[in-house]
Amino acid sequence: MEALQHQQVRVKVGQYAKNGRSDCGDSYYMLATDDYFLCVLADGLGSGRYAKEASKAVCDTVEKNPDEDVDRLMELCNKSLLKKRGAAVAIVKITFDTKEVVYSCVGNIRFYFYSENGKLTYPLPVTGYLSGRPQVYKTQRFRYEEGSSFLFHSDGLQITRVRPLLQGGKSLEYISSYLHSIVSDADDTTFLIGRLP
Repeated sequence: MEALQHQQVRVKVGQYAKNGRSDCGDSYYMLATDDYFLCVLADGLGSGRYAKEASKAVCDTVEKNPDEDVDRLMELCNKSLLKKRGAAVAIVKITFDTKEVVYSCVGNIRFYFYSENGKLTYPLPVTGYLSGRPQVYKTQRFRYEEGSSFLFHSDGLQITRVRPLLQGGKSLEYISSYLHSIVSDADDTTFLIGRLP
């Protein structure tokens, strides 16, 4: 299980291929600098090699353009999928000095953001997927407090009660272990659980 440790953000990741296959159709990329945390999660349509090819093209695009804003990254990711299978894509960029979260998603990827004061933010995605065709994006912005937690996951993870999981100061290790225990092999699955100290 991959982990990212940074002074401003900690993240644990779990990724599982459908039916134990060698290729997972989900891909992710994350980067923490002194200024921001950037993360993209892409779920290629279907599963197997061509789903992986599509989701990896998205992540490669974000990796090459980390300083772009979220709107521009979504446009670039969409272009990267021309003549590929297509993918559900979600991008979050968290700026540390302004304590701002910027999020955009097309498709069935879930993002939950939990503040220490008990507020759970769940930005609704735009339905559909990116495929290189013209696409409408909806970018959402909100502020966060220190000690906030977030959960990002593809649709392979079936979880119904997120708030109890994120509240009460549970450790990232505890939460990731729980998520690992409920993963089914019926679909490609990726989750990223993070905390902003």
